[in-house]
Amino acid sequence: MEARAIASNAEPVLPVVRALAQLHDLVALIDRQGRVLWASDGLAELCSARALTDSHWLDSLVMPRARALGARLQASGRLSGEPVELRGRGERAIPARVSAARVADEAGCEATVLILRLEDPEDTAREFRHRLETLSAILDGAPDGVVVVDRSRFITWANPAMAALTGYAVEELVDQPLVLFLRAQEDLERIAAALQPVAPAWSEELEVQRRDGSPLSVSVNARLLTLPDGTELGAVAYVRDVTERRRIENELSRRAEELQNWVNAVSHDLRSPLVAVLGFARLLGEDYGDRLDEQGLRFLRRIEEAGRTMESLVHDLLEFARIGRSEPRRVNVDPREVLLQLQAELKPRLEEAQLELRLDDDPPLLWCDRTQLYQVLSNLVGNALDHAGPGRRPAVEVNVLAEEGRRHLVVRDFGRGIDPADHERIFEIFQTRGIPRNGKRGTGIGLAIVRKIAESHGGEAWVESRLGEGSEFHVTFPTA
Repeated sequence: MEARAIASNAEPVLPVVRALAQLHDLVALIDRQGRVLWASDGLAELCSARALTDSHWLDSLVMPRARALGARLQASGRLSGEPVELRGRGERAIPARVSAARVADEAGCEATVLILRLEDPEDTAREFRHRLETLSAILDGAPDGVVVVDRSRFITWANPAMAALTGYAVEELVDQPLVLFLRAQEDLERIAAALQPVAPAWSEELEVQRRDGSPLSVSVNARLLTLPDGTELGAVAYVRDVTERRRIENELSRRAEELQNWVNAVSHDLRSPLVAVLGFARLLGEDYGDRLDEQGLRFLRRIEEAGRTMESLVHDLLEFARIGRSEPRRVNVDPREVLLQLQAELKPRLEEAQLELRLDDDPPLLWCDRTQLYQVLSNLVGNALDHAGPGRRPAVEVNVLAEEGRRHLVVRDFGRGIDPADHERIFEIFQTRGIPRNGKRGTGIGLAIVRKIAESHGGEAWVESRLGEGSEFHVTFPTA
């Protein structure tokens, strides 16, 4: 069990030290007088929990001949890979190495962290050295940083690219604990969880610390090194600098935020005069319509139509900008219920176009945002109504297919079709094709909204069509 903390000023640093003990098995926290404040389970088990509590670390952890280390630690606040012998149960001497670092004053704890590393048996050490020689021959000139750690999570080999990344010389990296580079408790816990036998390979993005203290964003891909019998030797990690990529992503995120704010502001500024224009146009028609000739009435209708079009454009722009800003609220949605709601709302247009909306009787559920599914179906069915034209069959068919790992929504019409050269263009914002049946052009944002919704769910949207052969619009949603 853990040795208890015996000083209240050790409390601020204990969570980090406990996280450190998930990465390195043998960890202790000592005060300025050398008394053990806390020890990891592995260290307590290896030595003696009773002996560790409230004792001097040199008496309890190291054979007496290593007392000179105490003076060096007191003077410099650091030790690096010093050979010692742990006093095990029954006074058994256990060869090990110790590294230590004093806790920063701003942590509010006058203490030092010790990390110990057991010497591997000769056969295991021999096999590990052989693996290192093979790796160094292959990876010494690799452009990305490569680092190898042993079972105690101490660095045993690094290539020149790793030295360039961190600012340390290669010889300064060797025999250092992995924690040397980590900046946060969360990173300690993530790496400790990843470097387990149940997870032989893993990939993470971390922020590490260079020698000069500056932060460095890296992508880490690691794999455990094991013997044929499953014995773990350590791990090899490939490290790539992604600081510039992170900077670009942050800049893009900032600009997207600015664009969203701009769209909101412009939309608000456009709506105010639109309300006035449409309001006065309505009053003009009601109060002075009988005084206008046919041409004047036509002009008035054009003003109202243009205002309504602008109103739709502002609405669609806002919807397009909102999609993807937050994670979709996914639930299991019955697409038939959404289609029946849409069918009722589109009944006058369906009857006018003499088209039938055909639905699956028992479609599979979709794992998606219900409101956004309604937007997808409304845009696709509305698009089919606008561009159906003369076809072989007066219908719009909606089907949902259950496929491996996803649900596949298909909206099919039998109208005039789309030129293959336009298949990608029609999903771009402000792009329209042909003149709709009612003669009114849309905003050119509907299909862009469909694709953006699909992609925000992790799916896809595309069209399959030829002129004169109708169109099939496809949208996929991953399963839960």
